[in-house]
Amino acid sequence: MSAEKDSKHPLRALQLRLPELIKEASYSEVFHVDLSTVDPPPASTTLILQKFLRANENDVERAAAQLLGVLKWRKEYNPRAAADEEFDIDKFGGLGYITVIKGTKSVEGDKSDDFKGKDEVIVSWNIYGAAKDTAKVFGDVDAFIRWRVALMERSLARLSLSTATLPIPDYGQGADPYQMVQVHDYLSVRFLRMDPTIRAASSRIIALFQAQYPELLSRKFFVNVPVVMGWVYAGMKVFMAKDTARKLSMLSYGEQLVRELGPGVPVEYGGKGPSLVDGGETVRFKTGDPAVSVIDPDSTAASTPLPPATSTPTAAATPLPAAASSSATPATTAPLMTQSKSNATPQTAQSKSNATGPDDTVD
Repeated sequence: MSAEKDSKHPLRALQLRLPELIKEASYSEVFHVDLSTVDPPPASTTLILQKFLRANENDVERAAAQLLGVLKWRKEYNPRAAADEEFDIDKFGGLGYITVIKGTKSVEGDKSDDFKGKDEVIVSWNIYGAAKDTAKVFGDVDAFIRWRVALMERSLARLSLSTATLPIPDYGQGADPYQMVQVHDYLSVRFLRMDPTIRAASSRIIALFQAQYPELLSRKFFVNVPVVMGWVYAGMKVFMAKDTARKLSMLSYGEQLVRELGPGVPVEYGGKGPSLVDGGETVRFKTGDPAVSVIDPDSTAASTPLPPATSTPTAAATPLPAAASSSATPATTAPLMTQSKSNATPQTAQSKSNATGPDDTVD
């Protein structure tokens, strides 16, 4: 009997709960998909439900609770509006990019299902070493989170979940084809003496992303991390959940990333792709010019605007509500450090890291 007809199947059980969840939240959009209560549901609704089930190991009650929380948060915080807002380039310029990397089928030695059958992946880049003034970047925690959410929402738009047709396998039955990769580059930053403002931003963003963006990352790479930290991480992996440990990789040098993602990575990471500055999409900045994707000049996706929101929630200036961490969501977070005296730019990411030790984490 198919999942659509078997009321005991987790997917069917969650689908039957969907009308009440939407009614309680008074909102229906998740990850740019307008959830439908028709029976049988469209593919886009089904894949969203599967993401929440997979994030909660097929526990329908936990999946429903997390989905309700996401619906309420997206209505109140209006993250899709953040994607089209303008940000202070002096604060956030050069800190985040989005690229589409082609040629992932050619990666040798990848024994996982992460890139199986996929010739391109969406990659979100966080270049923490590019922060010119950490107090300015992280001092206003709400502004920092709003910028980080904007970058995430732009990445989500590239997944095109609203038009997806390929189903997501049940929990434990195969890889989710609708996920992205995240890269955290720590060139020219150090790991010790964390500023309280950075710690506050770190704690908030971790809780937020775990609760509000489940099952969107297939892999997470920490690059330009000191060799000694790789040893520490290798020891820590013993105590991590297997699925979490599999997603995380630490690389001592930026150019090692080409071995993981193929020749399409930016040149500063050992590949043949354009640099992040030349080929990456970013958020809009207060310069009078909108952020335009130049991921692939020959691709129609490069100039496709973000889809409009399906409702008109509260204004973007609404303070960020506290996010409850989901115990079912793996803590796939990255170490966030204070900055060294030498500011980094993406063009020099293949150089050795000046970092000296870990202190905290951020998504």
